[in-house]
Amino acid sequence: MERLEVIADTAIEVIAADGMRGLTHRAVDRAAGLPVGSTSYYARTRAALLSLAFARIVELDQVSASSGDLAEFIAGYAFEAITSGRTRMLARYEFALEATRRPELRAEYDSGGALIRRRAAEVLAAAGSADPVRHAGVVVDWMEGTIFGALAGASVPASRGSLVKSAREILAGIGVG
Repeated sequence: MERLEVIADTAIEVIAADGMRGLTHRAVDRAAGLPVGSTSYYARTRAALLSLAFARIVELDQVSASSGDLAEFIAGYAFEAITSGRTRMLARYEFALEATRRPELRAEYDSGGALIRRRAAEVLAAAGSADPVRHAGVVVDWMEGTIFGALAGASVPASRGSLVKSAREILAGIGVG
């Protein structure tokens, strides 16, 4: 793994564990086991470090839709986000909240969200959606709510099977699948 990826991945871990206030260059150096000053060499400012971490989140969020069952794919994404992707998602939600207070993060966060919705619209268009942009909003909002509820403790984390069932219901509701 390249040094930038190590720094970005570690910044994500620090944000997920300690929140935005815990993110410092020294905290990333320490958590990554890097010499002091390594992070600031690659990301001179805190804003640059935030940008690096968020770009990595967006990169890790990108998945290619399989040609298989769409409900299985959607449920698989949500299940991965709740389980092995938990750290990434917690950091992403920290970014979402921070972007409400810091305009310099807003554009970056919105751009990442638009990319996810654009990809969802492409997948739904290929599946026969009559209104892929609107339907992408429905599907992504369901996934976001499901993932947030599971991670924030507002709901019991769903099993993969129950996520597939819910995804089938969402897809049926929008006339796809």
